[in-house]
Amino acid sequence: MKDIKSAILLFIIFTVICGGIYPAIVTGIAYALFPYQAMGSLITDKNGKELGSALIGQSFSDPKYFWPRPSATGDFGYNAMASGGSNAGPTNPDYLKTVGDRVTILRDTGVTGQIPAELVQASASGLDPHISPESAMLQVPRVSRVRGIAEGKIITAVQQATEASQMGFLGAPRVNVLVLNLEVDKL
Repeated sequence: MKDIKSAILLFIIFTVICGGIYPAIVTGIAYALFPYQAMGSLITDKNGKELGSALIGQSFSDPKYFWPRPSATGDFGYNAMASGGSNAGPTNPDYLKTVGDRVTILRDTGVTGQIPAELVQASASGLDPHISPESAMLQVPRVSRVRGIAEGKIITAVQQATEASQMGFLGAPRVNVLVLNLEVDKL
């Protein structure tokens, strides 16, 4: 009985420490040192209205917008509650048809040449907010034509929205699609 009381007491103590005190301290430090990130890296307009998160992709299907990487998050795209890939392999007929349909859509909008895989294949999380600068540049002619804005201005927006590798050497340069679309909306 003595051992059971000790075990229960330790369980309660560690639950309070590990499940309450420690998370509260870490959250407080995060809010103090990194408030933007701790609040979800939310992007707001000039009036403070939340437009989305810089960390979670959003669906853009209108031809006047840059299109993000496809999402594989269940019934509707970019559903953070259903994050995950499709788990379909490269020989799965349904997967191949889906990728083929996406290639056809891009070709129908005027994309020529080699299409980066990221524009037709979902990421592992299905929530990726970024595309490569090359993928953005492939979409410049469509966005320019539909909006009636000179390609040079759209290219400048892509260049301004391009983020360098993290710390100068981690990963590849990338473009946050939400940020880019908001910049293009300002033109």
